[in-house]
Amino acid sequence: MQFTQTRPEAYGLTARIGLTLAAAALIALGAKVQVPFWPVPMTLQTLAVLVIAAGLGPRMGLAAMGAYMAAGLAGLPVFAGSPERGLGLAYLAGPTTGFLIGMALAMVVTGWLAARGGMAARAVAMLAGTVAIYVPGLIWLSAFVPADRLLAVGVAPFLLGDLFKIAVGTLALQLLSRRG
Repeated sequence: MQFTQTRPEAYGLTARIGLTLAAAALIALGAKVQVPFWPVPMTLQTLAVLVIAAGLGPRMGLAAMGAYMAAGLAGLPVFAGSPERGLGLAYLAGPTTGFLIGMALAMVVTGWLAARGGMAARAVAMLAGTVAIYVPGLIWLSAFVPADRLLAVGVAPFLLGDLFKIAVGTLALQLLSRRG
């Protein structure tokens, strides 16, 4: 059986809201499972974002990211390193905001590309989504880290883990498609 994304129209409003909130909760849970790095922690949040985008599509993925960001802006401790690194707008003044913006962008990029094909397309979509996370993340991080250290601090420590997350996410979606 070929995996296909969940189409939002296939569900009623209540189910779409429930899926969106569950996906936002999964993003928050992923943010809390982390390996400490400075200034940006490595978390399972990107895995959650990529799988949600590839599984639910760009619209529901973006809605989930929006719900997650709204919870964080409201002061709930959903962001990685919160409440220690601050809550709400205070947290968003820190070095990770660009990566959060990139995650919203990744929902669109990954969701759109993943709908185009099978397992290989999902892997490529997740790779493109990862790039979509890094670009605004590094732009924002450049305000906190000297330019000559930017790639060493904002990319290099995370590359192997991100490639592993892409493999895990792709395989997880493949397994789900066989069960569905």
